[in-house]
Amino acid sequence: MAQMMEIMHALQANVEASHVEQAKMHEDLVASQARNEELSKVTEELCQALHEQRGRTIVEEVAPSSPPRVFPMPFAQAITDTPIPASVVPVKASFTDAEDPEAHLTTFHTQMMLSGGSDAVYCKMFMSTLQGTALEWFVSLPTGHITNFQQFSKLFVNQYIVNKAPPRVSYDLFDVRQYQGESLRDYLNRFGAQMVRSPAKDEEMLVYAFKKGVLLGPFCEALIRGHPATFVEVRRLAVAHIADESEVVEKRGSVAPARPRAHTRIQPQRVLETAAAKKDQRTRHPYDPKKNKGRGPGRPREFNRPSRYKFIMGLVDLIAIPNIAARLKAPEKVGDKVLGPKPNAWCEFHQSFGHTLDSCLALGYQLDDLVKSGFLNDYLLDKRMGQASSSQPASGEGQ
Repeated sequence: MAQMMEIMHALQANVEASHVEQAKMHEDLVASQARNEELSKVTEELCQALHEQRGRTIVEEVAPSSPPRVFPMPFAQAITDTPIPASVVPVKASFTDAEDPEAHLTTFHTQMMLSGGSDAVYCKMFMSTLQGTALEWFVSLPTGHITNFQQFSKLFVNQYIVNKAPPRVSYDLFDVRQYQGESLRDYLNRFGAQMVRSPAKDEEMLVYAFKKGVLLGPFCEALIRGHPATFVEVRRLAVAHIADESEVVEKRGSVAPARPRAHTRIQPQRVLETAAAKKDQRTRHPYDPKKNKGRGPGRPREFNRPSRYKFIMGLVDLIAIPNIAARLKAPEKVGDKVLGPKPNAWCEFHQSFGHTLDSCLALGYQLDDLVKSGFLNDYLLDKRMGQASSSQPASGEGQ
């Protein structure tokens, strides 16, 4: 019974709480309606004030507007009235006043072939490529003067004919020569570009001009022995040689792995201490690069120095020739280590400072062996074998 009474009291408390909440919501609703009525009154007052202000507005006199600027149009009315179709692709080429007019016309025709168009469309699209001084020249033409694209292009070429490139002649190909250190790929591309611009079409002359310009080396020898009759055959020989040249350059850039150290037995501590004590008792001498030290039993160092030869080109260009580079053993990379007494001297063979390329002993020994074997006879100024210009390098410089 007591439990039922508790439940009844709880329900009665909930009902009273809900009544209080409903009364509060009713008060909020009444307040909201009052605010809405106030806002409506304010809005009506503002609208009425705005209406009255418009009625009191004095009509001001409007100043007459200036007439629109009229640009001169050299095109005839038929060209001006012709619309440009949406399918026409804008031309990316542009002309100021310093370019070749015929080259610009060629570029314009090439790009307009993609979308096409009538003669009037050609006139309008060509006008869009003019910029700067060239556009000022076009605007200065009389109104309605241009009636078709052929007339427009002729006026354009005559106006800027001074910029026209001089005509190419056949013997211009003989001026294209391979530079020292230039790869065969780059020389072939330069010669091909000049050949396209040249009026020469005789295959024999093209082959002869290319052979005259190529540097002395293995590819030149291959051309002389191969006797190519057409420039297509020259390209085939060049492609094969370029592939070999790229392989040699890649091979020279690779570093051979270092030989792993042999595992040695650790000596007892007493042996190490005794060896260190004996080393401290010895007299220490400073390094003297000028002192003749033997490179082997009973052989003074000066007898092991390589002979120096005079070549038809510098050593930098000589060691860059693919067939010579393939026979040279590249030295190990030493990083920032200075190989010699001259910290500001650079050696292209070691790729490090310390000595010059001319005084590099490692390169000198290998070149000496190649000369004595007869491999470098074609690159010597003095063809007699073993005839050196200087028997010794600068003492203490080479590595």
